[in-house]
Amino acid sequence: MVSCGKKKPTAEDGEKDLTKKTAANPIFEHAWPTPQAEKELSTSVTTGLTTAEAEQRLARDGPNALTPPPTTPWWVNLGKHLLGGFALLLWAGGILCFIVYAIDQTRLPEFYLGVVLVVVVVVTGLFGYWQDSKADAVLAGFLKLTPQQAIVVRDGNEGVEMDATKLVKGDVVIMSGGQKVPADVLVIECQGLKVDNSSLTGESLPQKRGVGQSDELPHETHNIAFFGTQCTEGLAKGIVIRCGDDTFMGQIATAAVEGEKPQTQMQIELNRFILIITAIAVVLGLVFFGIAFALGYDWVVAVIFMIGIIVANVPEGLLVTVTVALTITAKNMAAKNVLVKNVETIETLGAVTVICSDKTGTLTQNRMTVRHAIYSQETFTAKISKMDHPGDATPERRDSGNHLSAGEDGVIKKMSSLDLSRPALHAVHYGTKFRSPTDTSLEFGLLLRCAGLCNHAKFTDKKGPLLQRPTNGDASESALLKFATSHMGVDSARKGNPEIACVPFNSTQKFMATIHEQATGRYLLLMKGAPEKIIGRCSRLVNGTPFDEDQKREFANAQMELAANGERVLAFAQLELSSKDFPKGFKFDVEEKNFPLEGLQFIGMLSLEDPPREEVPKAVQECQNAGIKVVMVTGDHPLTAKSIAQQVGIIDFEAVVTNLAEPNPDATAVVVTGPEVDELTDEQWDFILSRKQIVFARTLPQQKQRIVAEFQNRDHVVAVTGDGVNDSPALKKADVGIAMGVTGSEVAKDAADMILMDDNFASIVKGVEEGRLIFDNLKKSIVYTLESNIPEILPFLANITIRIPLALTTIMILGIDLGTDMLPAIAFAYERPELNIMKRKPRDRVRDRLVTLQLIGVSYLQIGMIQGFSAYTAFFWVLNDFGFTTNNLLTQQQGVTWDRSDTDSENIGTCYRFVDDGGAGGGVNAGGIERCAGFGYRNLALRTAQSAHFVATVVGQIAGGIIHKTRFLSQLQHNWENMVLNFGFFEEVALCCLLVYTPGLNSVFGFEPMAAEFWWCGWPYFFLTIVYDEWRKWWCRKFPKSLVYKLTFF
Repeated sequence: MVSCGKKKPTAEDGEKDLTKKTAANPIFEHAWPTPQAEKELSTSVTTGLTTAEAEQRLARDGPNALTPPPTTPWWVNLGKHLLGGFALLLWAGGILCFIVYAIDQTRLPEFYLGVVLVVVVVVTGLFGYWQDSKADAVLAGFLKLTPQQAIVVRDGNEGVEMDATKLVKGDVVIMSGGQKVPADVLVIECQGLKVDNSSLTGESLPQKRGVGQSDELPHETHNIAFFGTQCTEGLAKGIVIRCGDDTFMGQIATAAVEGEKPQTQMQIELNRFILIITAIAVVLGLVFFGIAFALGYDWVVAVIFMIGIIVANVPEGLLVTVTVALTITAKNMAAKNVLVKNVETIETLGAVTVICSDKTGTLTQNRMTVRHAIYSQETFTAKISKMDHPGDATPERRDSGNHLSAGEDGVIKKMSSLDLSRPALHAVHYGTKFRSPTDTSLEFGLLLRCAGLCNHAKFTDKKGPLLQRPTNGDASESALLKFATSHMGVDSARKGNPEIACVPFNSTQKFMATIHEQATGRYLLLMKGAPEKIIGRCSRLVNGTPFDEDQKREFANAQMELAANGERVLAFAQLELSSKDFPKGFKFDVEEKNFPLEGLQFIGMLSLEDPPREEVPKAVQECQNAGIKVVMVTGDHPLTAKSIAQQVGIIDFEAVVTNLAEPNPDATAVVVTGPEVDELTDEQWDFILSRKQIVFARTLPQQKQRIVAEFQNRDHVVAVTGDGVNDSPALKKADVGIAMGVTGSEVAKDAADMILMDDNFASIVKGVEEGRLIFDNLKKSIVYTLESNIPEILPFLANITIRIPLALTTIMILGIDLGTDMLPAIAFAYERPELNIMKRKPRDRVRDRLVTLQLIGVSYLQIGMIQGFSAYTAFFWVLNDFGFTTNNLLTQQQGVTWDRSDTDSENIGTCYRFVDDGGAGGGVNAGGIERCAGFGYRNLALRTAQSAHFVATVVGQIAGGIIHKTRFLSQLQHNWENMVLNFGFFEEVALCCLLVYTPGLNSVFGFEPMAAEFWWCGWPYFFLTIVYDEWRKWWCRKFPKSLVYKLTFF
């Protein structure tokens, strides 16, 4: 017997590989006949449980509710954002700054830098925590699906209403239309009960329930109603067999809540980047610590130098840049109807190699629609044409005879796998547009009348497009109502032919019959139902000719062809009752059936299908062009799944399709069912997942989760789309979970990383493009940011090794990293793609990384070096102008004590020589006299030279910003439409002027106003940078296999 209590996961459960086990607690009770169920559950179908027994079981097993998972304290989540990943590197930089200040309290700039780094970490950490705190509420959605009340049989009393959480296994419950099923229930009595299983199994139509096992699979059998599903109509009695976490819904909730989310590709790349930068910083720091110690520096001074070099390598502004860039991209995607819950998954979407898509509500419209009409004509020849969308021009179809030309017939034939040239087969619908024969045949008119009158569905709102209007009927009748309304006035027809009696549909007779009083006073019997039942009751066609065996065979063949295409077929018949036998006022008895149900006139058949969304085929094609495999994973029937897959392009009509029963190694497409998934070997998985076109049908939620895991085990990046509760475990397991915003359940939205606000599958293509673009643009931001590291690090290295004055202070570095560089680095997020990035394959995650050796080489050894030469040219130029010749600076080696006062113990008796030529220029050769510079003069000279070094670095960064607008194309082939980046260049110059020339502010940063001529020192290198990079890109385009390409293309 299965416990009704809450199943608590053990450590052993957590260690088991998901790909080896999909269901921990399979349902088997559907095989029980009623007497066995009474015996196994110790209950009675007539009296139910006693109150005492129910209370005892409730105390033993616990309430009929889903168990909330253990929650992580808020402070732990906050700590992960403050102490994880890139933040840890910045914390290390800040702590090292405080250590320097603790050793030498005169070094205030290091203290300020440490404070700034801490502020950056805290602000970005709080922002990330705030974003993530909104994202994880998966169980809350499941709880909203659970019923509040239940009707039970207790102590022999029927109709007892009680709290659904107090149900126990063995309770006898009564279910009716409009209620939610209060637990997993074994049906023991049934009167036309239908349940909506779409959220659990993907079935488009409400499913009939009945007594007795109809299938070995629990989710396929008709004698189980699942916890949380909606009863759409009918009445039934059943025995509770599962409660709470043990229910089918509970197992899905457990899988969704306990499933671990894979690390995003952005997290992987940033962690790798942190390791690279840390390694570079630590290695440089240790190397120059050793050099300083070998040169005779005190160990304390050597440690300070080492820390300075390490901190100079830390890109302080990069964490903010990445966070803001991803947020900007998320806003861009929101404008394209893609709501991003976790911004780090944006880049992951760009790296996706496989999209596992649900069918119902994702690829299809999640509303049944008439697809084909089958009826006879005198010539027995099919005519196929189109008609306008009834919801676009007029509220209802009028008898205007307006049809589209037949010149577009080819579209129908191309989009359908059926042979539409066969007699009596008419295509009437595809996508969101109805199509009908151009003639107004009697048969077609009568088919419309029967579909509209033998139908209890009604519109609850007649505004808006016809196909999107809400109704109060089930999916099939709603589809027939909309189809009939597109051709005739159904309301007026119902008013003119009021319904007198109705034989409701049941699973035994498989038909529905209605009797209508016509304006003539005669009664008309209309019938619809399963073709095999209706055809057997008909003897004539509506034109009066006998319905012979050849014609029956023709209609049966057409019906089989449609059914094989995954469509549901309904047949229609009529009989005008004799006024002699059924005079006006006749009392029809639907129980005794005192009217004929045989010898009817056969009208025709209509097939129904949940049609694909119009935009999906194009979106699937774009995904395939981008190297992304689109796989259908659905709970629906294999024939239906294959049909939709062919219509949307997941499977080509010409493809050789195989299955596991008779595998064909040459087949390019495969259809696999859920029961087969549980038995697959690794070799079979390899065979299936290597096919170009794949469909999984009749899958359970845990099986969908396993399919995702198998793809991931084969190094695929997997995105999963879905809208139902059954999709939530797979959405959680996927690298990127994408839920539907309009039709999606709250559970699916909570489990997903992104939400398509318009339910448009094509929006995924836009998301992939944005993901690929942000990866490219982040590369540009990173290489741009790292380039300035060289002119920032070189001053420390030169100061310690050749003992020239420090060309750039720590606080000036801060002015570059968090000042002038920040806006341009962020602005790369607005850069447009330079090539059609949707024509290339997903990036190779092993070779095409965010930070590569080529990127490091370009930023440090090429462009960074040019910037370093530029900055030092300006630095030495200014000092030379003050009389401090380069030769003296290099030979005197007094830079370490340059900024110390003359009264400092190390400066007593020291002469800092400079040439005083009275400003004439020319130095000693022009009559200048060498003098010893006092602290005030040499400090003025140094601050001015440092200002020039700073300005030249900024000029070099502007050049870097220009060249990195593209990675491959020439600037002449690209555009300058990124106005944010253009403004960023202006902002760099403006901020530079502000810091250098604003009184008070320049003192804080250690700058000194300088002559305009010193601004031009960096411009020759500006043009050199652009010319060199244009040559590099040209060579890479011209010779993609050359050594230059291999070493410099990042």
